[in-house]
Amino acid sequence: MTGMADVPAPAPTRTSRSRIPTGAWAVVLAACTGQFLVVLDVSVVNVALPSVRADLGLSHGGLQWVVNAYSIAFAGFMLLGGRAADIYGRKRMFLVGLGVFTAASLAGGLAQEGWQLLAARGAQGLGAAVLAPATLTILTAAVPEGPARTKAIATWMAVGAGGGAAGGLIGGVLTDALSWRWVLLINVPVGAVVLVAAALWITEGRAGDRRRIDLLGAVLVTAGLATVAYGIVQTEAVGWTAAATLVPLLAGAVLLATFVLVEARTSVPLIPLRVFGVRAVSSANVSMFLMGSATFSMWYFMTVYAQNVLGYTPLQAGLALMPTSAAVIIGSKAAPRIMARTGAKSLAVGGVLITAAGFGWQSTMGVDGSYLTAICLPGVLMMAGAGLASTPLATLATSGAAAGDAGLVSGLVNTSRTMGGALGLAVLSTVAAARTAGSVDPAEVTAGYATAFRTACGVLLVGVLVMLAWLPNHRPPRVREEQAAKVKAQERV
Repeated sequence: MTGMADVPAPAPTRTSRSRIPTGAWAVVLAACTGQFLVVLDVSVVNVALPSVRADLGLSHGGLQWVVNAYSIAFAGFMLLGGRAADIYGRKRMFLVGLGVFTAASLAGGLAQEGWQLLAARGAQGLGAAVLAPATLTILTAAVPEGPARTKAIATWMAVGAGGGAAGGLIGGVLTDALSWRWVLLINVPVGAVVLVAAALWITEGRAGDRRRIDLLGAVLVTAGLATVAYGIVQTEAVGWTAAATLVPLLAGAVLLATFVLVEARTSVPLIPLRVFGVRAVSSANVSMFLMGSATFSMWYFMTVYAQNVLGYTPLQAGLALMPTSAAVIIGSKAAPRIMARTGAKSLAVGGVLITAAGFGWQSTMGVDGSYLTAICLPGVLMMAGAGLASTPLATLATSGAAAGDAGLVSGLVNTSRTMGGALGLAVLSTVAAARTAGSVDPAEVTAGYATAFRTACGVLLVGVLVMLAWLPNHRPPRVREEQAAKVKAQERV
């Protein structure tokens, strides 16, 4: 037996290192399915919104909270979810997050009142915030480092992108064939199957750090953002100077200021404020916040425009936005190759300018707009530019962070984009409602949507100025390699 133990194991071949182990595929599938559900539910409800409004009698302001309740809870608790997975166990938090998400989906699908649906969407966002960070860590723990892990991560990213792209189509099919309720209820059987598979196949793991988590910080930032958004929405009905507007705006500001104080004093902050002392981190996050505030709302306005003005069915609206969904994927895939030639800052600025051009084009929309010029082409411009800009902004943020903060900053970029989107939707919906002034005439409704797109275009142009003045120059890798080669050549001489 001793001699047998001394025999070295055969070295893994290149082929074996590049393949995901057979036993790990169930874990990869469970993690990818969880990520798919999280990303899907950001966009899947958009095409169902007119049906939701007709069934539950939600106001225009209430309708946007079907989207924002999920987004705000998701963004506010995302960093906390990642920390909880490290402390309490990734499998445990995956199961908790997926369980909350699935139960909330059931509650939302069965909702009989508007407030019940909004509460369920908020609970969905909380479950997603716990679930999403655990999916990637579970996947990387199950697959050995090397080409196999790279392949698994690429699969995870593709599934996530597919969830966002397929949201409109899946929502349209379910709403047309069954009802808007199945946009949420479809998560229940899928979630139940994944829960069983995860319980059987995923092994527990944690970072070993038993420090407490910053629950207070997560609650403060989420409540602050939600309260500010509520105050902005109130301006539609009572204006900016009414107590019903000023009180939530001031209360939200106080909550957010308290959050900053808590983060500065706690020993385990949700967001260590020191990271914002790095120019690349702070400038990239502000840029992502501004871009998200415009692009996130695009899906909402394009969907209601297609159905409320152009008369599309939910399925037709979902199909109409498929080229737009494909554009963001293509832009994201092309960004690394282009960035190698142009540099991160130049590509980020160029991408946002393309997005702004799309928003400007969309602001010319009319009551009798054609699909090609009123939805397809401007939508492709908007999302292709966003795809091109997101990668260099994330690269700049993470390249400026210390090695130990890379994961934190990566999560912070996603949080900034989602929070910007939630706040931007509240602002732009208010802008549209102010222009419409309660009219249901298609021409007036269209004019309101056009004003929102025009405002978003202005926000993006402000973002371009911010990036030009604040983003650091980041030399592309190819340029650095060429400079290094020149230095070596001179040394030889």
